[in-house]
Amino acid sequence: MAMITHFMGRIRGMAVQDSNAKHGVRLLIEDYPYAVDGLEVWEAVQTWVGDYVTIYYKADIHVKHDVELQRWWQEVIEKGHGDKKDESWWPSMHSIDSLASVLTTIIWLASAHHAAVNFGQYPFAGHFPYRPTMGRRLVPSPGTPEYDSFFENPESFFLSSISSPFQAILGLAIIELLSTHASNEEYLGQRSSPYWTSNAEVMHAFERFQDRLVAVERNINERNSNPKLFNRYGDVQVPYTLMYPSSKEGITNMGIPNSTSI
Repeated sequence: MAMITHFMGRIRGMAVQDSNAKHGVRLLIEDYPYAVDGLEVWEAVQTWVGDYVTIYYKADIHVKHDVELQRWWQEVIEKGHGDKKDESWWPSMHSIDSLASVLTTIIWLASAHHAAVNFGQYPFAGHFPYRPTMGRRLVPSPGTPEYDSFFENPESFFLSSISSPFQAILGLAIIELLSTHASNEEYLGQRSSPYWTSNAEVMHAFERFQDRLVAVERNINERNSNPKLFNRYGDVQVPYTLMYPSSKEGITNMGIPNSTSI
């Protein structure tokens, strides 16, 4: 649970561990759309991973004695993160719970967390004067000619300091591409082939995962229509949908692909 407390804003002072709270995490700001929706997505993924792992590992000793699994985890730490390999915070890989926790974290980072920071870029960064990609001039100091020029014509000074038209067009094309879902995108709870597994237990667990994601979408819709939740409803009534699992193709400001999609 320490992992999800971290991702939901513990470092920013937004959440604390609380065994009495739902999900084991108490949000210090209750109307925090990313965290509220994200906790539900996390729980759905965590339950699915737990169901899946326990089909193949019946006891902790089976995880500890899985040579291939242990070597993979060793490579993740020592080769994938060589500069951090001696840190004390690395979780062990000696139990079913530790395996499920690690896999849940990896899936979360590659799916929901990435979707939340990637697919919402275009509405905020698509207008370059609002969010330019560069600043080519320093803020002028009082008493300099540039300072006087800034006050004489702030708009002209601002436009001369940000991306050129060509750079803006190029940046906009990149942001549009990053924010667009492909027509063949696979989202959480989806598989392109019905034959991805022949294990009946796995399929039943996956169907339960799909049902949980449907419930997540229903809950998000309900919260987005609640006028008491100002941070997701507000005066302009712009819903928060970045944690909405499914989506259509194109720029939709929603949708969680199965893995990092760029």
